[in-house]
Amino acid sequence: MSQTPSHPDHPDQNAPVSPEEALAAEAAHQADATAALTQEVSNLKAQNADLADQFLRAKAEAENARRRAEEEVSKARKFAVESFAESLLAVADSLEAGLSIQEATREQLREGSEATLKQLKSALERHKVLEINPAQAAKFDPHQHQAISMVPADQEANTVVAVLQKGYLIADRVLRPALVTVAAPK
Repeated sequence: MSQTPSHPDHPDQNAPVSPEEALAAEAAHQADATAALTQEVSNLKAQNADLADQFLRAKAEAENARRRAEEEVSKARKFAVESFAESLLAVADSLEAGLSIQEATREQLREGSEATLKQLKSALERHKVLEINPAQAAKFDPHQHQAISMVPADQEANTVVAVLQKGYLIADRVLRPALVTVAAPK
């Protein structure tokens, strides 16, 4: 087995090390490890600060969105009837104009009332308030009709005999059910 002579740039791995050299090597190793850990802590602190900043920005953005949504809902509630009220102003004007005529004939009053009713129905329809006025012999619908009484009739049981008062829907929701009489079972 041949032994390679030790070169000053490549110390022999098996050469004895003095305690001072061992301490110096251990200190250098500890310094390197400490520097690496310090760098890692520094990186983690920077990452933590960045994430905290992102969190605060996201939280502020969510709060602003919530506040804007609350304001929009508040405005929608406050002004929801504005358009509907505007539609009814023409009806009120027509009624006042009809009442201001001192010597109106029955026919003039009837024509004016019919025209005003037409305006009112038009205003209601524009705002999706629709009549529930079932035809005679239509099937009774408990979701849209309210039976006042059951009467004997020459038609199928549980069908509408007469409408006592029209009902109304707003969009697809029943505002008021139609009051009806219903054919009794035979």
